[in-house]
Amino acid sequence: MTTPSPADFAGQHITVAGLGVSGISAARALAGLGAHVTVVDGGDSEKQQAAARELEAEGITVRLGDGATLPAGTELVVTSPGWKPDSPLFAAAAAAGVDVVGDVEIAWRLREAPSGQPAAAWLGVTGTNGKTTTVRMLASILAAEGLHTTAVGNIGTPIIDVVLGQGKDGERPYDVLAVELSSYQLHWAPSLRAHSAVVLNLAPDHLDWHGSMQAYAADKGRIYEGNTVACVYNVADKATEDLVREADVEEGCRAIGFTLGTPGPSQLGVVEGILVDRAFVENRQQQAQELAEVSDIAPGSGTPAPHNIANALAAAALARAFGVRPAAVRDGLRAFHPEAHRIQHIADLEGVTYIDDSKATNTHAAEASLAAYEHIVWIAGGLAKGATFDELVQKSAARLRGVVLIGADRALIREALARHAPDVPVVDLDRTDTGAMSEAVREATRLAEPGDTVLLAPACASMDMFVNYNKRGEAFADAVGELTARDH
Repeated sequence: MTTPSPADFAGQHITVAGLGVSGISAARALAGLGAHVTVVDGGDSEKQQAAARELEAEGITVRLGDGATLPAGTELVVTSPGWKPDSPLFAAAAAAGVDVVGDVEIAWRLREAPSGQPAAAWLGVTGTNGKTTTVRMLASILAAEGLHTTAVGNIGTPIIDVVLGQGKDGERPYDVLAVELSSYQLHWAPSLRAHSAVVLNLAPDHLDWHGSMQAYAADKGRIYEGNTVACVYNVADKATEDLVREADVEEGCRAIGFTLGTPGPSQLGVVEGILVDRAFVENRQQQAQELAEVSDIAPGSGTPAPHNIANALAAAALARAFGVRPAAVRDGLRAFHPEAHRIQHIADLEGVTYIDDSKATNTHAAEASLAAYEHIVWIAGGLAKGATFDELVQKSAARLRGVVLIGADRALIREALARHAPDVPVVDLDRTDTGAMSEAVREATRLAEPGDTVLLAPACASMDMFVNYNKRGEAFADAVGELTARDH
């Protein structure tokens, strides 16, 4: 397919579904290309009304309170990632013969640099957990190589803004982009063909959106379609390798595994505390290239959790697929600093360590977090999103000193604890106001002994009590701060 140019969108009647960050970004970008843009959204809140007024001042039509009716004359629908495939608007589009795509698809179609230089390569990262950490590690490694790069996509920076903004004001176009992609975004990006990509892991998540685990996995697997150099998979998660086997890739594209153990040929792994590469070396049957030490991963933050070592290996694999030198892998990992609320060390008080992993919004993420510590007082609960907790509790029971439950669906975790960890003390806080976090931290501190870790790893979404997981993590840190102020 010939890559469209910005001029191809001029005069088109395009409907943008959703008045969120990506929807507003897409609407402005497409209007800037000369399209006639209508934004539709079923909501009508004060915040949405304010956003609508801003867009209308820029000549963009906004229709609130009706997200189901296809505007007359629509030639293309560009959806925000969260809109479900069975939304009435998309049924109307299908009936009218109108394509539905996402903002990532539009960015891919417009990826050619405005200067006429070759388009920046896309290195894609997806998975149930670890995407943001891995894509930021990858961007740090690429930058250490001297490449002009940035982390974009589901990480919070709309990719369409980056693609259309490159080369402006004399800035040189990007050499390569580190692209975080959600299953939603991949569902709506049929033309995407990355240079190399990774599926970090697969566990049930967003099944209410996708309809089944099979459909969720299939959308994740789209990231491998058409890869030209490497499909990177998790040796410990066979489902990711299965997705590589099923993908239709370019001739010569290789399957590259990463493992926390000793790597085989065409794998990256760990040997005696060293990250090593047996994939991108001349004689991978007999040679291995040292890349970095485990201690180079977020130095100064203590021993990295196993899942962050895995994230570093995945990032290194993508970077090596792009030709990055070993020294740049080491330097990039050393320069990387984890974001807040991702295994974030908050304090050490009276021999007890307090860790904020509010980003652990599902059972898979919480399992990885719990596996990183030996003796834990676990703060958990929130919105379960259809999850079950038996397997998580079974795997983690031996590590639990105690559990403090918060949030709307805490009973589901309490019942799993009763079945699989009946001797572990449980405090069930029958409240869902934001002040519950302070009480939760106080109760966790009461249960903890010197050498223990009080771990916020909720295994649930936050919206029953907090605006987002960031606010939940901030509440945890504030509550720990209250302990410090009171006792010290």
